[in-house]
Amino acid sequence: MMKIKARNLHRDLGYFYIGLIVSFAISGLMMNHREYWHPEKYTTETKAIQVKVFAENEINEKFAEDLGKQLGIDDKMRRQMVKKGTFKISFEKHDVEIDLKTGKGEIVSFSKTPIISQTMKLHKNTSNFWIYYSDIFAISLIIIALTGTVMIKSGKFSWKNRGWKLAVAGIIFPLLFLFLFG
Repeated sequence: MMKIKARNLHRDLGYFYIGLIVSFAISGLMMNHREYWHPEKYTTETKAIQVKVFAENEINEKFAEDLGKQLGIDDKMRRQMVKKGTFKISFEKHDVEIDLKTGKGEIVSFSKTPIISQTMKLHKNTSNFWIYYSDIFAISLIIIALTGTVMIKSGKFSWKNRGWKLAVAGIIFPLLFLFLFG
């Protein structure tokens, strides 16, 4: 039977989780920039609309659902809100924005981006199975990081001579970011 060594454990966990590491890294990059673009979906059509002007105090869930039906949208409504004088309704496959002063707006129709939307769903999944699997993954990442520190026993690239300095820098950088910009 093979002895469990840091190098073997590091290698095998790395191999086992390579797909999850890469997909989390890619979807994490996309989520970091979701304010500027919508990686989960792509626009298939944008249509200008004009509706009768209505007061903000008329707006509620039922109002938003009824307005969606009047506009020919038959998919499920996810949320609605008013922000900076604009009424926004988000449906599964449509987004609606209407200027409350003028009644002018647009309907954006979109489709899910294959693979990317499924990958990003991993970040948002809250099923019990996924939570436990993610916990195991997190522990495995800790093990990968720690076993990586002891793989090179001596020399100029060892933990003792170089690794600890890089680890300290890697810990200080996010802490500085949190304190300065958090």
